[in-house]
Amino acid sequence: MSASAPKLTEQQLGFLLTPISSNRVRNLRGMSHLEAWDIRRQLIRIFGFEGFTIETISLDLVAERESKQGERSRWTIVYRAQVRLTVKATDGRPLATFEDAAAGDAVNQPSIGDAHDLAMKTALSQALKRCAVNLGDQFGLSLYNDGSKDAVVLRSLAYMGAPVAESEDSEVRPEPTPQEQTPPDPNPAPPTASAAPPQQTPTGPAAVPDPPKEQRPGAMPAAGAAERQGALDAMWEAARAVNFADGLPAQFADAFGHPIEQGTASEFRQAAELMRGSVAA
Repeated sequence: MSASAPKLTEQQLGFLLTPISSNRVRNLRGMSHLEAWDIRRQLIRIFGFEGFTIETISLDLVAERESKQGERSRWTIVYRAQVRLTVKATDGRPLATFEDAAAGDAVNQPSIGDAHDLAMKTALSQALKRCAVNLGDQFGLSLYNDGSKDAVVLRSLAYMGAPVAESEDSEVRPEPTPQEQTPPDPNPAPPTASAAPPQQTPTGPAAVPDPPKEQRPGAMPAAGAAERQGALDAMWEAARAVNFADGLPAQFADAFGHPIEQGTASEFRQAAELMRGSVAA
């Protein structure tokens, strides 16, 4: 039996699908961009210190020009770099490899050594950023959309567990909801107004308080245990802390393929961690 293919963890995928933090974006001559050190930081945060490799395939001198300003020389140097980025799964197996190239220059520098050094570093950094952008919004993909910081990937069908049908206009339909997949509990417990409900057994049903008013499309189905409600409350608290409460429902549905009302405790915790991580970034 062949070994299973390496894959991203749920936490890695969730982080990659979140919008980029505006704190990371820099502006140079009217162009939004990410700095090379920040790209490396995100690679470490998502894949680990040993979870990626950066290879220099080629580094070629394109031009070297000396100009005189009185008794002093000034140097303009141009290099072209080709770089390969490989990201790995948590078990060390390669997940994906991206290769790209870029040119970098150092203009009117007083030292020929410093000019060569700056031009080489610029070319290598630019090539790395072009490789990394294939990993999506956390690596600046949305910035190509007129500098927008709004997520443009949102989700990928490759990571959805259930088959997804397409309509005639190719619009992706959401995954089946839990109601469609699992028959309802024949003996649900009635809701209770108690502030501190009695402890539930793992197999017993639990009543879940209603979500905020703006998220009440209908009666919320019974969930598992109080753990789910705690995770739900924590997610809303994290959203309010970053002023993202209004955008949370749509973003949650795009990321997980179903409404918040159908979410699990694990999904709620993941969403909360991502919002907290976005602020920390």
